[in-house]
Amino acid sequence: MTTQRPQVEYHFSFISLWSYIGSLTFQDIVARRDIEVVFKPIDLYALFSAGGGKPVRERPLGRQAYRLVEMERWKAIRDIPLVTWPKFYPADPTVGHRMLLAALRDGQDVMAFAHAGLKAVWADELNVEDPDTLVRLADASGLDGRTLLAQANDADLVAQEKALTADAIDRKLFGAPFYFYRGEPFWGQDRLDLLEQAIASGRAPILPPETL
Repeated sequence: MTTQRPQVEYHFSFISLWSYIGSLTFQDIVARRDIEVVFKPIDLYALFSAGGGKPVRERPLGRQAYRLVEMERWKAIRDIPLVTWPKFYPADPTVGHRMLLAALRDGQDVMAFAHAGLKAVWADELNVEDPDTLVRLADASGLDGRTLLAQANDADLVAQEKALTADAIDRKLFGAPFYFYRGEPFWGQDRLDLLEQAIASGRAPILPPETL
């Protein structure tokens, strides 16, 4: 009897702080639980706009200050490099997202590239709008960066990128990362323990109400 691999939908953005903070931990869970990941890069600012959220600099000062405290806590907990205000943040990650989608279309493993895009922003202070930077990140992740960059403006990929964001908005997502397992949502990298517990236990999914 063949056991079906657990499948997790992963909504993220290269410019999502919390996607970066949870990235390596998510990779560990993926490997440990033999998870099939459905990568869904999204336009984070379109999501904020649709859901009533605000970019960091437009949030109340108290929330901005507390975010910095949380960054230091999670930097220590996850034992990762992290820059509080990266040189190239915010940046437009759409070309990099489409390169990732191009690699997926070709059946390639994009886990390393997904992490590289996040780390580039939040630890290495690289500009993910720069094509040469994206090519180097892809190459270092075992992909062919120039080939992927050449595909980045493919009309089908542009449409797919927009559709992923539209779907996230339709599903009432309001930030990143968002993980879905069997339809159950887990918002934020600090819910990764709960995600793994849900997979390991085999319990029935806890679904949000259809109406409020």
